[in-house]
Amino acid sequence: MAAHGQAPGDGPDLVPITRALVSVSDKSGLVPFVRALADMGVEIISTGGTAAALQREGIKATPIEQVTGFPEIMDGRVKTLHPKVHGGLLGVRDNPAHAAAMTTHAIAPIDLVCVNLYPFEATIAREGVSRAEAIEQIDIGGPSMVRSAAKNHAFVAVVTSPDQYGRVLADLNVNAGKTSRQLRRALAATAFSTTAKYDAAIASYLSGEGGTGERFPDALSLAFIKYADLRYGENPHQPAAVYREAAPTREPSIIGATQLHGKELSFNNVNDAAAALDLARALRRVRFTLPSGYGAPVGACVVKHTNPCGAAIAPTVAEAVDEAILGDPVAAYGGILAVNSELDGAAASRLCRNDVFLEVIVAPSFSDAALEQLRTRWANVRLLAVGEPRDSAKPPIECKFVPGGLLVQESDRALANPAEVSHRAGPPPTDTTLQITGFLEAVCRALTSNAIVIGGISPERGPSCVRVFGAGAGQMDRVNACRIARRKAGKLAKGAVAFSDAFFPFPDGPKKLIHAGVTTIAHPGGSKRDQDTFDLCQQSGVTCLTTGMRHFRH
Repeated sequence: MAAHGQAPGDGPDLVPITRALVSVSDKSGLVPFVRALADMGVEIISTGGTAAALQREGIKATPIEQVTGFPEIMDGRVKTLHPKVHGGLLGVRDNPAHAAAMTTHAIAPIDLVCVNLYPFEATIAREGVSRAEAIEQIDIGGPSMVRSAAKNHAFVAVVTSPDQYGRVLADLNVNAGKTSRQLRRALAATAFSTTAKYDAAIASYLSGEGGTGERFPDALSLAFIKYADLRYGENPHQPAAVYREAAPTREPSIIGATQLHGKELSFNNVNDAAAALDLARALRRVRFTLPSGYGAPVGACVVKHTNPCGAAIAPTVAEAVDEAILGDPVAAYGGILAVNSELDGAAASRLCRNDVFLEVIVAPSFSDAALEQLRTRWANVRLLAVGEPRDSAKPPIECKFVPGGLLVQESDRALANPAEVSHRAGPPPTDTTLQITGFLEAVCRALTSNAIVIGGISPERGPSCVRVFGAGAGQMDRVNACRIARRKAGKLAKGAVAFSDAFFPFPDGPKKLIHAGVTTIAHPGGSKRDQDTFDLCQQSGVTCLTTGMRHFRH
């Protein structure tokens, strides 16, 4: 019978720790932890490299083969998968049949397991890691011990991270060498979460670019680790937190960025900064030829509520930043800026003017001069260094939770091949027009649908720079998207290029763009009434191009 107030299977409130099994890959903090256990009179059992590390520090540790009566074999693949180990972990101490079996087979109970797993996630995050190397870092014995101990947490404490050492020792000190039921239950919950994340990372690797090539497996396992609690979510009444991928990504990310200055990031900061980083990286893939004498072009964008309100490609970071802000100076105030090259002192000087206020600045890196200026100018602006751009072999998978399930798709990284853009009406496009079209496509794919963006060569800097003049996004109809974009562009719409994220169902939107002075309209095409738009452009002397690639974003 369970004691009063104790549920069956809960075990006693306090369990003395007399025997512990220690087998870890991450040995940080291990020696003080195990020495403290040994000083309490706990017998230490250990494996391979862990036993050697403890013995070097003068801590007596019984090798696992002396417990099992069987040597470690197959390069350590088999060492703890044995009844003497798992019987000691899984035996229910107050079950007479279990106790009898343990006595018959000379199985001694194990009261504490300290195990952290092979570094699979860190291994696959390395550049150039082979499939064989990744497979060898799939831990088998470790997760098995963790799960056995966690299942029997009524009697066994399972420690899976160096972060837990202090809490476990504190509990033992308070309870005279015994673990509390509350601690064991909490450790077990963390243990099962740990093995779930570990297995999910392996499943993701094997079904993704490192494994079978199956993009969408029958069972989808997602593994994320809590990175931080946030003050609140999109609004103050919404609790929120941010999680990072369990398997480290090779791509630059906001969550993986180094924050060099400023306040903690909010929910909206992370969301907007991720959108800005994505567009800044896309601008690197745009074909834009600078006049002779210039180096590689630089891209910059300003994002507000996940929508780019300004973007530009220019010869220098300072010019790209200035032109991106000019795209919509009102909307840019309080926005997120991202660039795809090191942010230097000249760009920082532009950002330190009184007409600029930014929440977050994202760049691969910041020069010392830039950091000094920006830190002096703003106490709170978040400066995020994300590292040099690098892309995975395949676009990442993105997910959207809906009631009852999950939508999963490949991230929209594609841009139309300029050679496959079709000329449908009006004057033939020049190469400059095609380059502007490619730039606007990159921006338009980042806007919330329905979306129209107008842009062209910078009136201030000429052919060395292309930028956004105005955008209309998130509209329920494409006509209003056109109205907003032309109003934002103002007089700059005259002679400009307009890009639509999807086809025009009717020619009413194009009419408004043409009336504003736009001389090139590009869209994916595919409407039953495409010809109406082509005819309108032909009659108006406006170039019409189709890309064959839609860019909805909801």
